[in-house]
Amino acid sequence: MRGLCFARRRCYTRPMRCLAVLAVFLAAHSARAQTPEEFYRNKQIRLIVGHPAGADYDTGARLLARHMAGHIPGKPAIVVQNMPAGGSIVAANYLYGQAPRDGLTFGSFSRNIPNQAILGQVNLEADPRGFNWLGATSLPSRVCTAWETSGVRGLDDVFEKEFVVAGAGPGSSLSIVPNVLNQVLGAKFRVIDGYNGPNDAVLAMERGEVQGVCNSINQFRPHAHLIANGKIRVLFRVEEAPLLAMPEVPTIYARATTREQADLLRFVFASTEFGRPYVLPPDAPADRVAALRAAFAAALGDPALIAEAKQAQIDMTPRPAGELVSLVGKLYATPAATIETVKKIIPTGFN
Repeated sequence: MRGLCFARRRCYTRPMRCLAVLAVFLAAHSARAQTPEEFYRNKQIRLIVGHPAGADYDTGARLLARHMAGHIPGKPAIVVQNMPAGGSIVAANYLYGQAPRDGLTFGSFSRNIPNQAILGQVNLEADPRGFNWLGATSLPSRVCTAWETSGVRGLDDVFEKEFVVAGAGPGSSLSIVPNVLNQVLGAKFRVIDGYNGPNDAVLAMERGEVQGVCNSINQFRPHAHLIANGKIRVLFRVEEAPLLAMPEVPTIYARATTREQADLLRFVFASTEFGRPYVLPPDAPADRVAALRAAFAAALGDPALIAEAKQAQIDMTPRPAGELVSLVGKLYATPAATIETVKKIIPTGFN
């Protein structure tokens, strides 16, 4: 109130200027006094998705939007806007530096963004430590698989003889896993780049062009029958955590014999633990951050969302905000020498 009284006294000498100052003061005071329910009532929230329409990030985001709106105080509408340029770097930069910070814009970008930021990815301006993390959906464990006629039957085989797998370019998800395992652990993958995504890679296995493919286990859902009937064999996972659907599948960490090897693998493959992340821009009001975090968690526990996700085969496994914040902190604590080694292993960054 002292500021208001002072402004009133100044108004006797500069009436027009003071009226403008008072208007700004009162508007700001009113906005600060609003509860999240008052603020969000009759509002529209934008959900920025850094991937094209129809991709897994997009389908997951639209499912979330349909159910999350009802859990936000004031029940605002949520409108999805795709911003896929630059492998979602454009979306990350927008959310970090350009989006309004009033709690009416949040978004999702590639799970690789934190790693890319630490590696100094060109054109990436966002600092993951500055975001207000809402949480994530999905836990897309990565696996390496082999076709039934490849002769590769288990984890040890990829270290004993050449194993030809499909890739999509040096920085692609298909190519990163085998290339890293070659350089860090001495595996014997031969990566054939040029395939257009996981479905194309599986077709290449069926045609006999390659012997296997490494990718997120979720990307094999359209081909689950090939795994069930033994055509595709899951050799190992690249996470330390068990693969819930296949607990018998071994982890590649069994082949890491030094601390340096394990640190390298953890940094490169940590992106999987981010799932499909969602953030608010930096400096968003704390009460609105808390309201959206609670709504995010409530939506993912909503039986209606769970049922719809199961029917559509969309992985909506919840990842709490605190786990993502902790993961970002661990990544930024990675020794500088390890980061430099990663840059040599993956000079073009992640995709």
